[in-house]
Amino acid sequence: MTAPTPTDRNRLNEEASPYLEQHADNPVNWQPWDETALQAAREHDVPIFLSVGYAACHWCHVMESESFQDEEVATVLNEQFVPIKVDREERPDVDSVYQTICQLVSGGGGWPLSVFLTPEGKPFYVGTYFPREPQRGRPGFLQLLKDITKSWQTDREEIETRADEWTKAITDELESTPESVGEPPESDLLESATAAVVRSADRTHGGFGTGGGPKFPQPRRLDLLLRAATLDGDDTSATVAGETLDAMATGGLYDHVGGGFHRYATDQEWTVPHFEKMLYDNAEIPRVYFEAAQMMDADRYARVATETVAFLERELQHPEGGFYSTLDAQSETPPSRLNEGDDPEDEEGAFYVWTPEEVREAMGEEPIDGVDAETAADLFCDRYGVETGGNFEGGTTVLTVAMGYDELAEAHDLSVETVERTLMTARTRAFDARSSRPRPARDEKILAGWNGLAISAIATGARTLDPALVDTATDALSFVRDTLWDAEDERLFRRFKGGDVQVDGYLDDYAFLARGAFDCYQVTGEVSHLAFALDLARVIREEFWDAEAGTLYYTPASGEGLVTRPQELTDQSTPSSLGAAAELFDELALFAPDEGFDEIAEDLLATHADRIRSGPLEHASLVLAADAHTRGPVELTLAADEIPASWRETLADTPLPTGVVAPRPASDDDLTAWLDELGLDEAPPIWANRDAEDGQPTAYVCRDFTCSPPQTDLDAALDWFN
Repeated sequence: MTAPTPTDRNRLNEEASPYLEQHADNPVNWQPWDETALQAAREHDVPIFLSVGYAACHWCHVMESESFQDEEVATVLNEQFVPIKVDREERPDVDSVYQTICQLVSGGGGWPLSVFLTPEGKPFYVGTYFPREPQRGRPGFLQLLKDITKSWQTDREEIETRADEWTKAITDELESTPESVGEPPESDLLESATAAVVRSADRTHGGFGTGGGPKFPQPRRLDLLLRAATLDGDDTSATVAGETLDAMATGGLYDHVGGGFHRYATDQEWTVPHFEKMLYDNAEIPRVYFEAAQMMDADRYARVATETVAFLERELQHPEGGFYSTLDAQSETPPSRLNEGDDPEDEEGAFYVWTPEEVREAMGEEPIDGVDAETAADLFCDRYGVETGGNFEGGTTVLTVAMGYDELAEAHDLSVETVERTLMTARTRAFDARSSRPRPARDEKILAGWNGLAISAIATGARTLDPALVDTATDALSFVRDTLWDAEDERLFRRFKGGDVQVDGYLDDYAFLARGAFDCYQVTGEVSHLAFALDLARVIREEFWDAEAGTLYYTPASGEGLVTRPQELTDQSTPSSLGAAAELFDELALFAPDEGFDEIAEDLLATHADRIRSGPLEHASLVLAADAHTRGPVELTLAADEIPASWRETLADTPLPTGVVAPRPASDDDLTAWLDELGLDEAPPIWANRDAEDGQPTAYVCRDFTCSPPQTDLDAALDWFN
């Protein structure tokens, strides 16, 4: 009699994650990561096969096509394993734990992540993409399943021993903290960190790393350079930051027709990207461009940032305000590239690339400001390097800035102004033509943490460039608060999709969303945003802070227990949530000085001081937090019922990298209602005795326990600081 299979059906059709839905019709009996699946492995005493990926992952699609849709592979998985699928964007805790052992064992990682676990969740074999049949040194997946099945039956003791050793290695890497703790890093940390960033810079092509591709944007390293340039007058840091910002904005990483940034460049020169578009990239990158535009007075950076926000509003925004997660890298081949009788197939970058013929068709026949359509097409092709043969697959071209306006004007015997106007309209025509192509799939999960990053970035744009952007930021904040925040239980959920809310929030969800709310308060002066930031910070303190270990863990104390409890110390594709929380706590302590936020920040930085000093490139968010902690904030209190437009213009022109803008009502009588909403018994020092002078908007600037006299002229107040 044949033993029953551990799982009798594919359960992913019950899930809302687009990535899991993609696998709901596989013959593999996929299970979500839940107690039902884990219990099945324990009851049947079979190993777990864990596959982690995400909706826009190219090699995840390849492995599905080759193996997970294959009946023979499915039979072995169903009979000998409990197969579990995880969306790493929904369950970053699971991904972090097992990605860590992949990196420790193999020296690399990525997605799809393929891990074999004991029924207790301990890993004993790990890899990423496995082809169905052996190739290029990778074992074939079907044979691997058979080999592991045999080893499970004949070498169980060896597997259990390895699983215990690997689990200990994960715990040492992710959960442990130093036994002896000294002081937070010293005041020269930013200088040494930026020196390391400069050494890692590709001074020829921009970006970081000189060993070829792939080349990733590194927003937090750019933050280090911009802070050193602004606060310490470091000209080299400013130059290196500018080289990288220019390279990313002119290369193929940037979408020159529709705005927004692709995931990374596959080559050293930033020419050919991996075409997926992630919300977190299109939050963190424009935030840096907004700040660089302010610091360097660079209109080109402001344009890139505002076009990226426009992309978010157009293509990733829910009708009620929140932001979706990703656009896929692949889409169907446009009809213009198909031969008669050919069927369209999904291709990497198909939506974004061009041929000269497609450009000419897009320009139509109507002239542009007196420039005929043929010349407009020539200008577009010359500007963006579109030529026969191209720089990408199938003779197509990824757009890059190949010629400047001055060169184009001279080559075509036109004025620079005419070239600029013509190309502006030409881009619009190209955008309209591209819009008729088959579009990349969109992952419509709305994640709390990623939305927090986007909210913060757009609030930065409202502060530094265009106050009208604040509505986009506050609409997104309201959406996330309304859908994912349970005010009664003081609990944040991670994911919303189509009305379905799931997964307890992680540290990044709380920290990034609190940062977004706090930045909205600084721009709008609306106390509800500050109150929300404080509510989230209080949950971080209660659920994620471990005073004995001196650290913030990534998962809540009341949440599901994995084989280890991870910390997120390093910057990955998103900032370190621990670093983000440390910097935020120092700032929120100004408003709630009796709640211990500043002590937690101090302890965090002391606990991890040695790691920060020894690896500043990997811990850029913690470096920024430590630097802000050492310097102390610049406090700018604005006592006004409405901040004057002229003051907003002054603030837009004034970089304040470690500054905290603290609007408050003009009168102390109105401040009382604010304190009630914030749950405070008395006015914090940043607001106390700082009402408006003679009913006029009044500014107070403080640093290092020294304050300016009240000023009704904001420029005069900032001059005191400078």
